[in-house]
Amino acid sequence: EEEQPTRKPFCVGRDFFEHYRLRMRGLKKERFYVACLDQQHRLLGDELVSEGTLTQALVHPREVFNPAIRLQAAAVAVIHNHPSGDPAPSREDKALTKRLREAAELIGIRLLDHVIIGDGAYTSFVEAGLL
Repeated sequence: EEEQPTRKPFCVGRDFFEHYRLRMRGLKKERFYVACLDQQHRLLGDELVSEGTLTQALVHPREVFNPAIRLQAAAVAVIHNHPSGDPAPSREDKALTKRLREAAELIGIRLLDHVIIGDGAYTSFVEAGLL
């Protein structure tokens, strides 16, 4: 009987940064991904839900939670880049996270983190006390 390889769980913001940083390096537009996770925070799949402009990506909660519902995820994390290289959250990032947290509570899927990737650095909303 073949043993299935174990998938490493995502425990902290740095785990998301390490997984997504190469995918987002050098991008000129914001890209916004949702990572769908099982009960043990292992990745079930991810999806690009928005590609925006130099300064913003328009994201709606239904686009974030659609893949999560389809994959029967227990939790999600959202990850996006700042082409400027500065991973500090904008006012819009904070407002979006609040809306996503409210939607997550309504549908029963945990919002695990919102990670912003900059030039060799990241901001985790959980680690920064914003979520």
